[in-house]
Amino acid sequence: MLKRRTLLTSAAVISTYISTRPRANAATPRNVVVMGKQIDDVITLDPQESFEYTGAEIGSNVYQKLVIADPAAPSRLNGELAERWEISPDGKTYTFHIRPDAKFASGKPVTAEDAAFSIQRAVLLDKAPGFIITQFGLTKDNVAERVKAVDAHTLRIELPEAFAPTFLLYCLTSNVGSIVEKATVLANQKDGDLGGAWLKTNSAGSGPLALRSWLASESISLDLNRNFTGTKPAWNRCVVRHMPEPSAQLLALRQRDIDYARNLGPDQLRAIAGNAEFVTAPTKRASLIYIALNQKHPILSRPAVRQAIKWAINYEAIEKNITANIYHAHQAFLPAGLPGALTDMPFKKDVARAMALLAEAGVPDGFEISMDHFSGAPQGDIAQAIQADLMDIGIKVNLLGGEMRAIITKTRARTHEMAMLRWASDYLDPNSNAQAFCENTDNSDSAAIKPLTWRSSWQDKEISDMSLAAVRELDGDKRIAMYQQLQRLHRDRSPFVILLQEIEVPTSRRGVSGLYVGATSDSTQYSGIIKS
Repeated sequence: MLKRRTLLTSAAVISTYISTRPRANAATPRNVVVMGKQIDDVITLDPQESFEYTGAEIGSNVYQKLVIADPAAPSRLNGELAERWEISPDGKTYTFHIRPDAKFASGKPVTAEDAAFSIQRAVLLDKAPGFIITQFGLTKDNVAERVKAVDAHTLRIELPEAFAPTFLLYCLTSNVGSIVEKATVLANQKDGDLGGAWLKTNSAGSGPLALRSWLASESISLDLNRNFTGTKPAWNRCVVRHMPEPSAQLLALRQRDIDYARNLGPDQLRAIAGNAEFVTAPTKRASLIYIALNQKHPILSRPAVRQAIKWAINYEAIEKNITANIYHAHQAFLPAGLPGALTDMPFKKDVARAMALLAEAGVPDGFEISMDHFSGAPQGDIAQAIQADLMDIGIKVNLLGGEMRAIITKTRARTHEMAMLRWASDYLDPNSNAQAFCENTDNSDSAAIKPLTWRSSWQDKEISDMSLAAVRELDGDKRIAMYQQLQRLHRDRSPFVILLQEIEVPTSRRGVSGLYVGATSDSTQYSGIIKS
């Protein structure tokens, strides 16, 4: 186990290059990679509890999983800790063979017992991401029997019922599927928390890096795991600085205070366009911006009104004028990059068609409605553009800007009318989004499961049943076809207006390269970064 220093000592060690003041002619140390990024979403770095963007990204570099998505083609799966695996003919039993050379940062070998403990831990803790594992019928009562080590290098998972084979495998690629060192975690547990308090600010993984320190809303520092058995990074430490303002990130990049700027906006990207000193690497993320129309509202519940709104919006203009380079127009609930995603664009601004649909719905003169949205960029500007587009067909939209947490709280209480939100896939299987955007088996206020459909009080039995069937379809090609049909029906019937898909544009100075940004945060890798 790598020795951990106190947060105070760590802060002193890195203070010479994490200062927020720009320094002329400064440069990051050659053996250190420094990134500027918004990281104030971190609540914990325990992989079986963390469910935020930054926590998942850090987990991807500190921990390994049994399987991961192929960086070159995310629709394919590669083994990481598992060198191979078999699935029984009935689709219920998965047997993973652990690589014998894998080691934790402590130097101890990774075993099937560690893998079994990690998956069991996700179920037993039952934190926010735990549903990714428990949705397979694994419970606190049965997980010890159904997830077990057969021997030192063989793990067996027995599911109560069959699902599409790739479904479980893709779920295991998520951060909650990270493998932790059982002995170290249990040695640091308190009051039966399975090491949760300790793992909040420490790590026990086998990835290329190990957590050195986390200073909330300031920095995260990672050290090289010298016991890592794969290709090691060509540097000793990575520091991720909290820099919420894109303009500050660009200034720090110009001053050589950071090697990578992770959140530049359209204005900053335009400012460096064509400048050979900077290198950008646009990457599509499995993250969408959409509008939810609450079906408790008597007018929004009319199918023709929902379609009128979709035909009133100028998607291309929003992309060109507001979100150039950071979001592109997209109109299906599966983002590009997920298996089966539709990338065609059937909707465009058509005022005459939209007004005809309003007349068909019995509101030819339009109506007044409110829309909650995040007040920051780019959502604030997108909301204003939508307000103008809907005014063209007689819909007066009152914009209610605020913090994203307040908007999420409001939609979870089903008290919004319209709300513009962001959704990121939890894993790269189509079910991640289909479950959220399509399924609603109980629309009552007391429902146990409350996906996005429930939050907007929408229930379509045919669409819900199709989604539930698709996740259990064992034929891969047939399953993809089912999701494609589901997306087309969803466009025609749902109260969700899918607007945009995120593009992350990590930007470095010339001579710095190799950051891999995955479609999901828990597949982003730092270890390939090279500073020449």
